[in-house]
Amino acid sequence: MTALLTVRDLDVNIGNVRVAAGLGFDLAAGERLAILGRNGTGKTTLLATLAGLRAPEAGALALCGESYEALGTRRAAQLRGLLPQGHIDAFQSTVLETALIGRHPHLGRWGWEGREDERLAREALAAVDLAGLGAREVHTLSGGERQRLAIAALLAQQPKLYLLDEPLAHLDLNHQVAILELLSRRTREDGVGIVMVLHDVNFALRYADRALLLFGEGRTQEGPVDAVLRAEALTRLFGHPLRERREGAARYFLPD
Repeated sequence: MTALLTVRDLDVNIGNVRVAAGLGFDLAAGERLAILGRNGTGKTTLLATLAGLRAPEAGALALCGESYEALGTRRAAQLRGLLPQGHIDAFQSTVLETALIGRHPHLGRWGWEGREDERLAREALAAVDLAGLGAREVHTLSGGERQRLAIAALLAQQPKLYLLDEPLAHLDLNHQVAILELLSRRTREDGVGIVMVLHDVNFALRYADRALLLFGEGRTQEGPVDAVLRAEALTRLFGHPLRERREGAARYFLPD
């Protein structure tokens, strides 16, 4: 089976910061990859590169078996969706209108959203606990509500590959867990792939199948979470000692 995302010998830099050197991995349908690293190691830059929005210094990327150049902008937008860190609402719009933006890659050049597009947008809003807020102005939302709306637009887009830059930002704990559970259901039921930047090691351990650690200066480690998320590696990653705890089959990490 063709991988959703194929990364080969990827070199990524931003200014004088070397983000990754010789990075390679495959992400299959139904897999979740968590990216972890300290501030300034280039997690956002790497995600933008994986999305095809900036060229790597070296190496190759393939989305569903094809390069971004071969796919073209529109087809790539149908296959992969990107959740950025910030959301700029330059114009007035309602919650429903904003969720419908996710349908734009599937419309013709002069096409308008139809009933099916609206149904998908409303389902996405309900999935992130925003049902009934479709008529609200975006500017009246709290930070957490706006973040969930951005995730709803991505759900309405229905990509095969989700690239999420800090999807839990601004969310309270119940919505953090709800969003991670929602994304996990999408991987199981729809066979999508997810790459997400996280800051909570224990969430990564619980809600990811694979982990990618960015140590800085181009050094990376990628693999199954059980092999990668270990106290020694995480201590080096964050520059602070962590210790592993176990309760039955479950394990988690605590700072010393």
